[in-house]
Amino acid sequence: MAPSTHTVTNQVPPLVGYDVFAADRALTEAVERHLPPGVLDEARQELAGLGRSAGSAQAQRWGAQADENPPRLRTHDRYGHRVDEVEFHPAWHRLLGHAVTAGLTDAWGRQGGHVRRAAGFLVWTQAEAGHGCPLSMTHAAVPALRTDPSLASEWEPLLTSHVYEEGLRPPSQKSGVLFGMGMTEKQGGTDVRSNTTRAEPLAGGGEYLLTGHKWFCSAPMSDGFLVLAQAPGGLSCFLVPRVLPDGARNAFAIQRLKDKLGNRSNASAEVEFDGTWARPVGEEGRGVRTIIEMVAATRLDCVVGSAALMRQAVAQAIHHSSHRRAFGGLLVDKPLMRNVLADLALESEAATTLALRLAAAYDADTEQERAFLRIAVPAAKYWVTKRCAAVVGEALECLGGNGYVEESGMPRLLREAPLNSIWEGSGNVQALDVLRALLREPMALDAFLQEVGKARGADHRLDAAIKGLLTELADLGAAEERARRLVERMALVLQGSLLLRWAPPEVADAFCASRLGGDWGSAFGTLPHGLHLAAVVERARAERG
Repeated sequence: MAPSTHTVTNQVPPLVGYDVFAADRALTEAVERHLPPGVLDEARQELAGLGRSAGSAQAQRWGAQADENPPRLRTHDRYGHRVDEVEFHPAWHRLLGHAVTAGLTDAWGRQGGHVRRAAGFLVWTQAEAGHGCPLSMTHAAVPALRTDPSLASEWEPLLTSHVYEEGLRPPSQKSGVLFGMGMTEKQGGTDVRSNTTRAEPLAGGGEYLLTGHKWFCSAPMSDGFLVLAQAPGGLSCFLVPRVLPDGARNAFAIQRLKDKLGNRSNASAEVEFDGTWARPVGEEGRGVRTIIEMVAATRLDCVVGSAALMRQAVAQAIHHSSHRRAFGGLLVDKPLMRNVLADLALESEAATTLALRLAAAYDADTEQERAFLRIAVPAAKYWVTKRCAAVVGEALECLGGNGYVEESGMPRLLREAPLNSIWEGSGNVQALDVLRALLREPMALDAFLQEVGKARGADHRLDAAIKGLLTELADLGAAEERARRLVERMALVLQGSLLLRWAPPEVADAFCASRLGGDWGSAFGTLPHGLHLAAVVERARAERG
């Protein structure tokens, strides 16, 4: 019999055994809104199955195990032969295999593919975000490879396959492959044009040997990589396979794995190329233009991934507050806690709504939508990924000391939260990219303003924000030093427009009052009086299965 002093009361049951997709009203409504009727029922069934898996005790165990047992580098076998392999815990392979089977690398060739994939990515990475990197890179490699039809015909069926096969073998012997990317080098970082990796063409054409060092190589256990190197004609893009067609290992020396703040279950590496065989992707001297299609797709995944982290953090905070009692009642019923939870829920819903709108633009693939994406993707990448750490940190605080304990899962979310703001170009890179589009691509700005203008007249605070934005856009003098301010305003106006058109009135009203109307403090939980906050919180609740 347990001592009476150890009787456990007022502890919150774990949020487990629920459908992550069905419980997310913002996400389910976005899927219904953006998918054509012909694929909607099938997509709902797929996402519901994935949602139940993501909310299961099994998937939660896999996530914790993968994070607690990070990958290990094995450079040599027992006989001294160089093998350069990365070993993962079985839970990592189970998470990755489930994701590939669910089609999370397959978007480009099926109707509504980007919306379906983005929704699935948002659902499944809530179990563990670390394995999202190879999923993202594999998915995003497709448009870059399509610049070379012969490479695309060879690799695209394997990249978009729903079969996961771990281990290094010739691609011709596998039913599915994964891709990584190597762009940055230690002397340049984001300034990839300063890369020093050399690409020497072999006689006969179509083949090169690479020599150099990549400071960050994503997903080094992958079957192939897109990398940048200096060819005779300038900086160029190359495909580097890990295993050559004859079965021999390519020269791909993994020097070390990065010891990262978060994202512990995923491997990021430094690699050396020394006579590494590669094939060109696109023309010599056009490497950045070739690989930028891959970068744009991975930037969207950064938005989706941050939306997933926010959603899981908010779901945990509301769940905790709905069961924890203090001062004579449930926390969720306390006016101040309700204000905090509603504020967090607004940020989460705005992120999800924007992420799925961008995915839908990829599916539409019209000139108008491509122009819209040119500005909307970097603006969303800048703002949504920056909001992630703030949201997760505040949500953790809602759990009090329990949230600071590893067993809650909240510390893992908090360590992961800054990542998407850094990968694929940090905040300044995104802000400058938006500025570049504003100065050079008038059609992109026109498409952005047309999208925002669809809600004009629906709310006086949005109208005032649009007017202020137009004033700022009319004078881009000294624009670089105020680029962050401008891009933040663009992202907020876009989110406000989307919520006014598609979210319930209580959500749109609270967002416009705080984010656009200026009636908001400097921390979460400072929404103005008079809003319908209980409805906002209830909408964001993750229902138990």
